[in-house]
Amino acid sequence: MKAIKDFENKKVLVLGLARSGEAAARLLSKLGAIVTVNDGKPFEENPSAQALLEEGIKVICGHHPLELLDEDFAVMIKNPGIRYDNPMVKRALEKGIPVYTEVELAYRISESPIIGISGSNGKTTTTTMIADVLNAGGQSALLSGNIGFPASEVAMTATDQDTLVMELSSFQLMGVETFHPHMAVITNLMPTHIDYHGTFEEYVAAKWHLQDQMTADDYLILNFNQDLAKDLATKTQATVVPFSTQEEVDGAYLKEGYLYFKGEQVMAADSIGVPGSHNVENALATIAVAKLSGIANEVIAETLASFGGVKHRLQSLGQVQGVAFYNDSKSTNILATQKALSGFDNSKVILIAGGLDRGNEFDELVPDITGLKKMVILGQSAPRLKRAADKAGVPYLEAKDVKEATRIAFEEAASGDVVLLSPANASWDMYKNFEVRGDDFIAAFEGLKGE
Repeated sequence: MKAIKDFENKKVLVLGLARSGEAAARLLSKLGAIVTVNDGKPFEENPSAQALLEEGIKVICGHHPLELLDEDFAVMIKNPGIRYDNPMVKRALEKGIPVYTEVELAYRISESPIIGISGSNGKTTTTTMIADVLNAGGQSALLSGNIGFPASEVAMTATDQDTLVMELSSFQLMGVETFHPHMAVITNLMPTHIDYHGTFEEYVAAKWHLQDQMTADDYLILNFNQDLAKDLATKTQATVVPFSTQEEVDGAYLKEGYLYFKGEQVMAADSIGVPGSHNVENALATIAVAKLSGIANEVIAETLASFGGVKHRLQSLGQVQGVAFYNDSKSTNILATQKALSGFDNSKVILIAGGLDRGNEFDELVPDITGLKKMVILGQSAPRLKRAADKAGVPYLEAKDVKEATRIAFEEAASGDVVLLSPANASWDMYKNFEVRGDDFIAAFEGLKGE
């Protein structure tokens, strides 16, 4: 890593721990900062805070005292999930203290070029596809960022022979200043996280920080299926490389069943290892990055053909008695479930859906579920999903949890059918997160396989 002096002998407040806060605190300490960590979880229940204290880092746990900001802090590094209307963040900004997320730290110390991937849907899949293709082509690509590997932690050990392939959320991008990827992808932009950002326009503005520091020597890969992306393409200094499944563009595109880059055929669309029109878009974005990185067509085609998906994102689990199981627990909104369903013949699909009730009806899902063989519905949102199923003319059964739903779906299925967990809802009514929900589905599948 670069031995920067930006934080040497400066007081820095790390607000919120989790993995990224813990990584940031350690990095800042290594850079010579005088670090204070403030986390809401009580110290006795906080192993991360305990470990940092043992390393000589000051920790304040269990509450967020505003008077802490009376100290002369030069910078605040906040957990991305902490909103900007949080009293501590508001007070810091009022006092003129810069507020960053740890991806800003990662950039400042990184010896490696960065490929940044953001968007509303498809970030994790596209990030993983890109890393897989670059590694298969003989380059050293390291996953980092919102995908589960704190960017600052990865950047500490990466060298100039590596490339950081970094998934970035809108929350992370609101806290950058000098962050400058050499390539960046925005998979798509849909109304989401409005409860955090306030408006769709503010959400888009947060995502757009990805390209703030990019120049004509950098490449910005945008989804030209969206008019919004075409408009944004006129508002950047970066060299825009479009991708599209709807038209030929000066980049990556779908034409007559094949994926092309600038007129050169790369692979057949139906050979991508994961189903769905959204995964064609993800593959096109990956192809753009790969071709700009000098990867051969044969390597791209072979890697994407063998791509098995990302855990909890339309993950193929295998078959039991000819019935295929797909874990799409990460589909926590209607759009994600619509995209998942687009990859299948509805008449063969038994859909498991439902979860946290956020008050929205599912009318816009009706065209996508029409023709399903059956639905298994669960969770707080069950009454609303039942109404949608009735409108679509889809028969349904109810379950108390994902394990029961999986068994019911299997009992209703015949050889050649698909059992798809794609909830269209967050998990928090029953599960700690979508990963735990997906793990329940995987466990139920393994149980059926073992019978």
